[in-house]
Amino acid sequence: MSSLRHATGLDVRRACQRGELTGPTPGLALGFVQANLVLLPKDWAFDFLLFCQRNPKPCPLLDVTEAGNPEPALAAPGADLRTDLPAYRVWRDGELVDEPTDLRGVWRDDLVGFLIGCSFTFESALIEDGIPVRHIEQGVNVPMYRTSIDCVPAGRFRGPMVVSMRPLTPPDTLRATQICAKYPRVHGAPVHFGSPEAIGITNIQKPDYGDPVEIRAGEAPVFWACGVTPQAVLARAKPPFAITHKPGHMFVTDWHDRDLEGDNSPRIARS
Repeated sequence: MSSLRHATGLDVRRACQRGELTGPTPGLALGFVQANLVLLPKDWAFDFLLFCQRNPKPCPLLDVTEAGNPEPALAAPGADLRTDLPAYRVWRDGELVDEPTDLRGVWRDDLVGFLIGCSFTFESALIEDGIPVRHIEQGVNVPMYRTSIDCVPAGRFRGPMVVSMRPLTPPDTLRATQICAKYPRVHGAPVHFGSPEAIGITNIQKPDYGDPVEIRAGEAPVFWACGVTPQAVLARAKPPFAITHKPGHMFVTDWHDRDLEGDNSPRIARS
């Protein structure tokens, strides 16, 4: 929705609550931090917290909720994880069973919410520097791929890293790396440049999640760690119940991008 391009995080969340926004969020609320979502029963939450701690590149934690409380009090006081995303995924025993637009019909009082940094956050900085972000130019979701890069196991969780891809020229790749390195809480610098086959991607035009994008002459694919990694890991761990965001359909916080520059760890959201 172009009307939300320069909106606030609160504006985007209200559009989700009203059912007006059910599509991907790249390019929306530019300047506000976006986040991936994982909701797990309390008896699975510690293992996942440990998994995130051991894999900070794909799973940089931004906020964790109290069990049964849908409010992410640090990232967006007053927000509701049951209604404030455009679309969700419901998992049972590792199988995707539904993609609702709100969770009021499936919410459980033992769920712990994890908000994980998202690369959409640093795209504002790339655009401001004149670096093209192809999926925003084309109005599609970012392409995401499962790789042959293994995450560090933790408890019941193990599996492959998922990456997002943006095609760039060599000079833009260098500049993008410098810019993104300032944002370690939202995946930071890229994890791979060039050959997709080197990290187990066999067809760059067939992403596992999201949409394919054009790669133009003089450009090469550049890959960032991605917060969809937990979805590949959940499918292997097979918890009896779990909820995630639908890939590309993010939770938009009240934090500004600059709040996460460097090693900043904002404690209170601000509008």
